Amino acid sequence: MKAINYGARARLGMIMPSGNQAAEPQFQAMLPAGVSLHTTRLKLTGSSEADLLAMTENVEDAASLIADAQANLVLFHCTAVSTFSTALEAQVLERVRQASGLPATATSEAITAALRAVGARRIVMLSPYVDAINRREEAYFSGAGFEVIGNVGLGKLDANAMMAVTPEEWVALARANRDDRADAYLLSCTTVRSTDVAEEIEGVLGRPVVTSNTAAVWHCLRTLGIRDSVAGFGQLLRDH
Repeated sequence: MKAINYGARARLGMIMPSGNQAAEPQFQAMLPAGVSLHTTRLKLTGSSEADLLAMTENVEDAASLIADAQANLVLFHCTAVSTFSTALEAQVLERVRQASGLPATATSEAITAALRAVGARRIVMLSPYVDAINRREEAYFSGAGFEVIGNVGLGKLDANAMMAVTPEEWVALARANRDDRADAYLLSCTTVRSTDVAEEIEGVLGRPVVTSNTAAVWHCLRTLGIRDSVAGFGQLLRDH
């Protein structure tokens, strides 16, 4: 009988968009033995500015629920919301900490830390997003010290459309936007199937590939003091 994972080493709490179908399965595949995942959701299925901001309205309720599960760390896991602005990022994280009494981090912080860990300065960013989200995200990462030399979105308007982009399409998109000046490629968004092929894309492009979900898992594990090497999802989790 397969052992049940109750989080003997650590319990990771995650606040995520309600429409997200990818993060939980991908996290379960990447988390090492003894690290359990405990999630709750806030309403978000669309991509308008009003949709994104509305996700933050009940963040205290979500953080309190995660605290009930005795998590060791809370992850606010939405790339588009956490990179909306540094002010919103800071506000949301402080609200999560106050409501839960726990350490907290966000997808935005995880990606920044991951890109630095792989030695990236110039990045190409690929996403399923509309232009408005891509522009805000580029401003966020530029402000964090990265040079965004490519920024391509697929114009998908909701979570179902984002999830419908196949892993093969992510490979093709990355291949079509290869730029040998790039130090790394960021495949942004938590509800897409790019993590499935992150390692394959690294082989195609010859550069590190960071996805929102690989970055989040890596950053949360390292924050929790867990340094296991996780194979199959790219060099970030394997080597750093």
